[in-house]
Amino acid sequence: MQTNQETTNALERRIDITVAKEAVEQEVQARLKHLGRTVKMPGFRPGKVPLKMIEQSYGGQARSEAVGTALEKAFAQKVQEEKLRVAGQPRLEPKAEAEDGALAFTAVFEVYPEITLGEVSDKAIERPSLTVSDAEIDKTIDVLRKQRTNYETVERAAAADDRVVIDFTGRKDGEVFEGGQASDFPFVIGAGSMLKDFEDAVDGLKAGESKTFNMTFPEDYHAANLAGQTVEFEITVKEVGAAKLPEIDADFAKSLGVADGDVAKMREEVKANLEREVSRRIKTRIKEQAMDALLAANPIDVPKALVTREAEQLAENARRDMENRGMQTKDLPVSADWFTEQAERRVKLGLVLAELVAAKDLYAKPEQVRALIEDFAQSYEDPKEVIDWYYSQPQRMAQAEALVIEENAVDWVLNNAKTEDKVVDFDELMGATA
Repeated sequence: MQTNQETTNALERRIDITVAKEAVEQEVQARLKHLGRTVKMPGFRPGKVPLKMIEQSYGGQARSEAVGTALEKAFAQKVQEEKLRVAGQPRLEPKAEAEDGALAFTAVFEVYPEITLGEVSDKAIERPSLTVSDAEIDKTIDVLRKQRTNYETVERAAAADDRVVIDFTGRKDGEVFEGGQASDFPFVIGAGSMLKDFEDAVDGLKAGESKTFNMTFPEDYHAANLAGQTVEFEITVKEVGAAKLPEIDADFAKSLGVADGDVAKMREEVKANLEREVSRRIKTRIKEQAMDALLAANPIDVPKALVTREAEQLAENARRDMENRGMQTKDLPVSADWFTEQAERRVKLGLVLAELVAAKDLYAKPEQVRALIEDFAQSYEDPKEVIDWYYSQPQRMAQAEALVIEENAVDWVLNNAKTEDKVVDFDELMGATA
């Protein structure tokens, strides 16, 4: 066996590997003899099939396996000698030129980047702060009331915030288009579920009244056959319902899980839940900034093989999520290419975090894991059951440990970067994606 290593780009390596044909043939014969002990052929007892017949049937397979084994051994030996950290599987390319009595291949592969941790002392991070007051509690309770809105039938013209039930028929060039017809269709005027021009046409109509009007779909409308097109709608209002919010009373408190209907207790529970959610969102925002700081301080190239694998996993997760929502993914192909940018960021972060954790000893401690699980369990009716659920499975514990490690890394960044406390607006924080 001979090997020769060549460096191409930052992470790709090429190793020339040659193996002796004689050694391969010896391995082939050994495999065929081993196979001959059990192989069955018509007219022969097991173990009595002539070796030549076995070679005719299985020689190609044995030779392919022998070559593969020899190359794997040669590649592994070279990787060990050079102390290379291989990322992904090597690609083997046969070479036309080879010494007499030898087979020649080139193994093309990627290695993990060498990471020297950079400084984060010049990175700026804002630490949002928000105190939950009565105003935020009132606003949240108002949202909860709206989620429980009832609609009472009224004998008047429809207006904003009313729920209407209508029949409608839409025609394009005189023909009813797909999705352009429905009966007993409900929607709330102003909720944004329908196009504004459609809502405006219904606004002001009473139950029993009809109207015919033209409407032009937006140029960017999701249905390509209707985008930018003018159609005719005929609508009939069948019912107008006025919104009626529930009173803030014992019944409302019970609907939120307060068994005795105590409104004061309900407000305390709303406050506690709000504080947990505010804390979670603030942590998420700080974490994103900390991760950005680490990436900015440690620009690295990453193996394409790792990015490809991560993108494929993200695509698979997306398919699974869509299927859980009742969607047919075969009708909507999900490409791994959609997730390449996200996958590259995740791979970079994973490599940088691994280096940081090892260098700064940021591994999860048992008491940290316990505290995180207990905090998470507080939002459930039976916290002990949730805690036991985590501790019953190593995989769940590993997930909790990973979260603790991330928190340790974030804390390290905060202790070493420039930080500034900043009061944030409740609506802005709660409206942010978290």
